[in-house]
Amino acid sequence: MDTTEPTTPLPARCAPVVAALAAHGVAGEVRVLSEPAPTALAAAAALGCEVGAIANSLVFVSDGEPVLVLTSGAHRVDTKALAARWGRGKLHRASPEQVRTATGQAIGGVAPTGHPAPLPTVVDAALTAYGEIWAAGGHPHTVFPTTAQELLRLTGGVLLDVTA
Repeated sequence: MDTTEPTTPLPARCAPVVAALAAHGVAGEVRVLSEPAPTALAAAAALGCEVGAIANSLVFVSDGEPVLVLTSGAHRVDTKALAARWGRGKLHRASPEQVRTATGQAIGGVAPTGHPAPLPTVVDAALTAYGEIWAAGGHPHTVFPTTAQELLRLTGGVLLDVTA
């Protein structure tokens, strides 16, 4: 199902994401969806893919700093297990204000990149099971195709299991 609107201009919030993707040689382009996709289920339905192929961008606070967890849409992050695996202090869900300050983007459209400063990042190992995954493009109406390996390169992140 084609849910993209190729003639629709990208929202201004996507410009830093597009610039970061270009700077890292990412081939996938940010696409505008006809309906917002603020959740993994909504994005998977709009794109006609498995929910596990959606890379959710979740911001947490750990050791006093924001961190990014790119998790498969099929998973819930086990914060205690992930903090131990990652060697970090307790992970607390960031508030909407903390998310916007850390990323320049609103919850529901947080991209893996295009933030004011790089964030320590984990990429869910489960995302490697998919040849193509989709991540938000900086706005709830936008997504771009990528891979787990490309997300690791793009974010400088580490590959870890995010569940128990």
